Amino acid sequence: MATTTAQATFGPELFAFLDDLKANNDREWFTANRDRYEEHLLEPAIDFIVAFGPKLEKISPHFRADPRPSGGSLFRIYRDTRFSKDKTPYKTNVGIHFRHELAKDAHAPGFYLHIGPGEVFGGAGMWHPGTEGATRIREAIVADPERWRRATRGGAFARKHLELGGDSLKRVPSWADPEHAFADDLRRKDFFGWAHLDKDEVVAPRFVDEYAGICRAAVPLVHFLCDAFEVPF
Repeated sequence: MATTTAQATFGPELFAFLDDLKANNDREWFTANRDRYEEHLLEPAIDFIVAFGPKLEKISPHFRADPRPSGGSLFRIYRDTRFSKDKTPYKTNVGIHFRHELAKDAHAPGFYLHIGPGEVFGGAGMWHPGTEGATRIREAIVADPERWRRATRGGAFARKHLELGGDSLKRVPSWADPEHAFADDLRRKDFFGWAHLDKDEVVAPRFVDEYAGICRAAVPLVHFLCDAFEVPF
């Protein structure tokens, strides 16, 4: 019986394109290199989303792998420069966000993949949930610190080398105990666990499986956050 060899979704040409885009971030260069963008970034990213879809369904049926090139899981390459001093028109990374089915109507966590020339990471959680959202998460941590510990310090989360990241307040909220066992987490503005990767992993044949393993390791964190916002996991 013939065996099927896994094919890499992304190739080294992706990183070459992103490096060149970073050095030539203007519309004229991008227009001249649009074929490279479509062949080495857009199409492989869509293929990755399609390949990850069945794996995401097994992780949870309430998250979406949407392969549409616009309005789906893949972030647009065009930067919003309206309120930025940096007027370069294009992002120099691939961003893929697998959102909760209720994300348009409610705060909810998601799974994320970032591929850039100098930084590659995958993970899950909530980024900038806002003051009200952060308060709900902090209250959930105080209500069940042992579950929070298991979700962010043990099991597959630790084995896959995930770590919590993002911005933090200078001190815990006034209602919280500054001596709480998770005082550092009560100061967080972001509640996101990620694992750093390298480009050799991205271009490997089974990268989608490696990323799925990271997402599975983050499940206890995502489930914790879903419960905090009363959305299904």
